[in-house]
Amino acid sequence: MKKVLLILTVLFALNSYSQKKKVAVVSFYTDKTIDLSELGLNGLAAIADLGNNPNFNLSPILEKYHNAFFNDYAKKFPFDLLPETEVTQKPEYIAFTPKFAREGGESGTIINYPGYKYIYEGMNGSANEVASAQMFKDTADGVLFTEIHFAVVKGFAVGGTGTIKMKAYARIALYDKTGKKVFAFSEGANSKKTGTIVGGVPVLSLDKVLPMCESALEELLKDLDEKVEKLVKKADKL
Repeated sequence: MKKVLLILTVLFALNSYSQKKKVAVVSFYTDKTIDLSELGLNGLAAIADLGNNPNFNLSPILEKYHNAFFNDYAKKFPFDLLPETEVTQKPEYIAFTPKFAREGGESGTIINYPGYKYIYEGMNGSANEVASAQMFKDTADGVLFTEIHFAVVKGFAVGGTGTIKMKAYARIALYDKTGKKVFAFSEGANSKKTGTIVGGVPVLSLDKVLPMCESALEELLKDLDEKVEKLVKKADKL
């Protein structure tokens, strides 16, 4: 009888040890604001207009990232993700008003994946990180924030005339159940499609920008597919 109890105890311990930890994805969005800092043109009014243009629709691009994240990359994580409905339908999550809240839709530049809300994470974001972690401390060992955003980068130009490319970035940040950062990284990739820059000003009409964003995301997804397992290796500190 003692041997049986000992075996059961060992099996229970091994099973508990082998179980993956659980993480709640609490923020999943993109930003329609195109970063022009590499060109020194972040104040250009035309870009702000593009960011607020309802026809500049990044939702299909966000959908593509979402599918890759949950269907492909999640399998490489050393932890399991809570079902999205357990996060987005949690009453406390629905009622939560994050610090630095920003509205999406036609009057803003943030596009949240359906069900999620914009929760700022990063510099001076500890209030949101701790609150989010505390919200799910009974069901998850940590919380994860992710976003994609875009920036124009220089291609080949002479005298202010030439080509530009779009760069897509993905940020993935993990915090433990106390709100302490486990890891945070940004991975970027340039589009294969190019645009033009004339007189030092990029030509960023809607019909030019969207294909470049799509192309940049394609390259980013390939990059992440190869690197994400290595990038999240610090998750064993969760």
